[in-house]
Formats: sequence, structure tokens, C-alpha cells
Amino acid sequence: MKDPNCMYCSENEKLDSLMLYICDMGVSKLYLFREQTYYGRCIVAYAKDHVNEFYELSDEDANAFAKDIRVAAEAIAKAVNPRKMNYGMYSDKLPHLHCHLVPKQEGGHTFGGTFEMNVEPPKYLTEEGYAEIIAKIKANL
Repeated sequence: MKDPNCMYCSENEKLDSLMLYICDMGVSKLYLFREQTYYGRCIVAYAKDHVNEFYELSDEDANAFAKDIRVAAEAIAKAVNPRKMNYGMYSDKLPHLHCHLVPKQEGGHTFGGTFEMNVEPPKYLTEEGYAEIIAKIKANL
């Protein structure tokens, strides 16, 4: 069941202010983060229902969600050629199952450590820049 108070379930203005929709996947939706300190940073958000924990999924849905993460990570890696992809599933303050896919470049921000959620100062792209990275990711899905 969807939660009307959840930004992922309702796909509301808050979601639009933070992310750009890329595409539907098996059981998820793929979004590009607007803040791009980590070029190509995306979210894979579980889309069938409102759940907060990975263990709440059936085996079938857990496998499908893991596949969505793998497929998205590979597409992002082909698009931006990172040295390492970081994965993060937190949901402490935003309860909905989602995974951060964070490409890291050697010598880049926080390389060798944990990626930062809210980087200061934030880095935003132009509309053309967002369209370019989304097209690169889609071309590799």
C-alpha cells in the first residue's frame, strides 16, 4: 500500500525539488539527484508499495530490487566511469526503501571515505547538464 505522506509514494513537489525521474525499473524507479557533487549520483526507490526495510520484501521482490540496483549501478558506471560506486540504504529520516548509488572518483570529494549526504556548497548542473547525464545513463540501461 502506498503512503500519501511519503514523497516517493506520492511523487510530490519535495521529490521533484531533490531529484529528476529517469525511468521505471523492475520494481523500482530510478532518479538522478539534483545535487551532483558526485557526478551521476542516483537513487533507486522501491515503487511497488511503501516499505522501509529491505527485509520487509518477499524473496521475489527483494531479488528484483537488488537486480534494479545492480542494473542501475552498471549503467551509471558506464556513463561516468567512476573509480568506485558507493551504495547507501539509510531511511532514518525519510522512511521508504531506497538505495543511493554514488559514483566516486579518485581524488574527488570524500574518495576513500563515506560519501556525504548534504554537501556544502552544493553543486548543481544546468538543465542541459542534467539532460546529458540522464541520456548517458538511459543509453546504458
